[in-house]
Amino acid sequence: MPMWLCRAGRYGEFENKFLEDSKVYCTWDNLSESIMQFHTKQDLQQYFVDNNPDVKVKTTMNWASQVWPFAHEMKKGEIVALPSKIKPVIHFGKIIGDYEFFPDNDNPYYHAHQVDWFARDIPRTAFDQDILYFFGAFMTICRIKQEDRIKAVIHAQKQGKKAPQITLQEPPDDEEARDIENEALGVITNLIIQKTKGHGLAKIIDAILRAKGFTTYVSPTGPDKGVDILASAGTLGFGSPKICVQVKSTDAPVDRIVLDQLGGVMKNFGAEYGLLVSWSGFKSSVINETAKQFFEIRLRSVYKELHADHETGAADNK
Repeated sequence: MPMWLCRAGRYGEFENKFLEDSKVYCTWDNLSESIMQFHTKQDLQQYFVDNNPDVKVKTTMNWASQVWPFAHEMKKGEIVALPSKIKPVIHFGKIIGDYEFFPDNDNPYYHAHQVDWFARDIPRTAFDQDILYFFGAFMTICRIKQEDRIKAVIHAQKQGKKAPQITLQEPPDDEEARDIENEALGVITNLIIQKTKGHGLAKIIDAILRAKGFTTYVSPTGPDKGVDILASAGTLGFGSPKICVQVKSTDAPVDRIVLDQLGGVMKNFGAEYGLLVSWSGFKSSVINETAKQFFEIRLRSVYKELHADHETGAADNK
């Protein structure tokens, strides 16, 4: 059964919308016509040519090859993979609805499939490197291979087990379909997380704070009583701001309980502000508290900021 890759924006800006709406959207900018009205892929390409006169014909062919399957080939029961740009995970959903066109929606949410997100937050580290090559394809919408192996990883993760290792296979043959920069960045980030497990990431954050002029105290390795770093400005660190820092280097996104604990620890240590740093980002229960905690606590996702300047797909902004 086919498996599809769908991206949620160049910087992951549509990811929460996809998950909250239980949909995948074809987020082509200003494509306000139903894809079903185009009877052939060539008709769709001509639409792009007519509406983008400054774009090369080869580029419009690429756009049409991605947009066409969203309406004409993606079917109920097939699996969609959504690689996150916010945290080092991949979400998987089953398509449960036919293609729908919503002309009254805001741009770019005109085109959608209803999806059951049955496996969220599967760590990228659970997959062999050759599978990660497919997730790193330089496309917004495309077919991906190795369906059986991917499903085996999902099943193992949901059972709390590790999928068996399989001999590494060659990456996709089509160099134009590969995002080489993204592949390299993935290898680098995997190396960073391996080297900073446990207390390593806290040491990096401490070095950054000291470079910014803060005087710091780093909790020794072991139970940290809710705080990894204390930082303050001024002579000998007796000035303001006084910051309590909690650092999480796990593969799993941080949950609300960690945020609540940081608030309590800040009071215990007399800190004015809190900084919650996570390698793998934050669950929606934490993100939803951002406004409420705005004047006291800041959130920083290491993975997201590492990827912030990298463009995911050639046409995520079209």
